[in-house]
Amino acid sequence: MTHSYGYKRRTRHKFKKGFKQHGAIHISKTLTTYKIGDIVDIVVDGAIHKGMPYKYYHGRTGTVFNVNPRSIGVIVNKQVRQRIIPKRIHVRVEHLKLSTSRQSFLNRIKENDKKKTESNKLGKRISTKRIVAQPAGIINIAKPEIELLNPKLFLEIV
Repeated sequence: MTHSYGYKRRTRHKFKKGFKQHGAIHISKTLTTYKIGDIVDIVVDGAIHKGMPYKYYHGRTGTVFNVNPRSIGVIVNKQVRQRIIPKRIHVRVEHLKLSTSRQSFLNRIKENDKKKTESNKLGKRISTKRIVAQPAGIINIAKPEIELLNPKLFLEIV
């Protein structure tokens, strides 16, 4: 028998819910407020069939461009051969969640502002650029403190 060519083909494991995650959805999912310009993650809930996006968009991140009573319009970039096309799709609220991808950037801005105000009070100039992680320590090869653990000879006790 040949494989099917349906709209939700080969999504048995992709759309399944996690361990102990089955049952009714939480009310907070429906009551979340989405505004135009918000960054959202598309995570398909297999239990709700209405307003389900196509399987390609599962796990993608996009920005909100339209808010309707029952659906949210999201712009998602899709690569088709050599070009990237911004696709506009409407997804029900149950299949969306606010993204945390920008949160670390916003936290870094707040920390940098605090550092700048403290340095201005002291009259110093500081750099708030990100620094690549340096090695944890340096090994001194000139004076090795290596203990060799050679196997002991087998002695049979009679």
